[in-house]
Amino acid sequence: MSTVTCASPVTVDDLSHQRQRPQADRMNDLGPTSHRFVSQRLALHYLDWGNPDAPLVILVHGGRDHAHNWDWIAQELRSDWHVICPDLRGHGDSAWSPDGSYSMPYYVSDLAQLIHQTSDGPVSIVAHSLGGAISLRYAGLYPDRVRRLAVIEGLGISPLEERAANPPAEVWRDWIDERRALSARTPRRYATMDQAFVRMTEENPHLEADRARHLMIHGMNRNEDGTYSWKFDNYVRSSLPMGITDDELHELWQEINCPVWLVHGASSFARHPGLDGRADYFRNASVTSYERAGHWVHHDRFDRFVTDLKLYLACATTILITG
Repeated sequence: MSTVTCASPVTVDDLSHQRQRPQADRMNDLGPTSHRFVSQRLALHYLDWGNPDAPLVILVHGGRDHAHNWDWIAQELRSDWHVICPDLRGHGDSAWSPDGSYSMPYYVSDLAQLIHQTSDGPVSIVAHSLGGAISLRYAGLYPDRVRRLAVIEGLGISPLEERAANPPAEVWRDWIDERRALSARTPRRYATMDQAFVRMTEENPHLEADRARHLMIHGMNRNEDGTYSWKFDNYVRSSLPMGITDDELHELWQEINCPVWLVHGASSFARHPGLDGRADYFRNASVTSYERAGHWVHHDRFDRFVTDLKLYLACATTILITG
């Protein structure tokens, strides 16, 4: 069980006054609007859940996922926050990079462009997996632009850490071979949506059937021959054979001024950031590990997570979350 403490206590009832509003006023039956912005010559897509006069929170999805991953979280936050959910380049309804450029600097630049165009002040960010890695780098580069940051399983494993044992020439050759193989790889085709549903539930056995179907419907395109394929570009599987070292990344984390909440799934493949020492690289970090949750904590323990998230985002002072 995770606990949340604010210096100035805030209750869930205080934050959920919209539940007492008439249904017509809440407008929770209406979905988001779709928008486009241009970053590095790519037309990228985001969902806007309205309430533009409220503080901005940006929800950033993970790899091979899409903006609708956040639909349930966005519905819970939209009455108190202006919620924006981008599709990363090569994902969802955003354009694919013509040259397959999906390295971290491109992703971070895209997020910087979105925030530049949509906010005049500090924003709060909630991010999952790849989105967490992107958001942590952005917060380190622009610490004054981020008010609060919640990262779900987003510290990741550094590609440089995995490649450190191999000579540079071998790393580069492997990368070239990987790119050549991806060029010959066609998107997988499913004869029916049910086949894709089975694949999604295999990827996350904790996911409820209704949520899996919702994510699948928004994450697929229908091909001309009637089959179905995932929207993401296969080139997102490839990362560049160079980048910042772990020490350099940790230095960037130390530049982050805002509170950082690191969320871990106890049943996930990811390491616990509070036990392996990575949380110590942040100036102001707290960690929650949720039991009975895998990599997609915000789906697997939705009710508990969204309650904690509301309190975390609303606290004006330092928050302590343990678990």
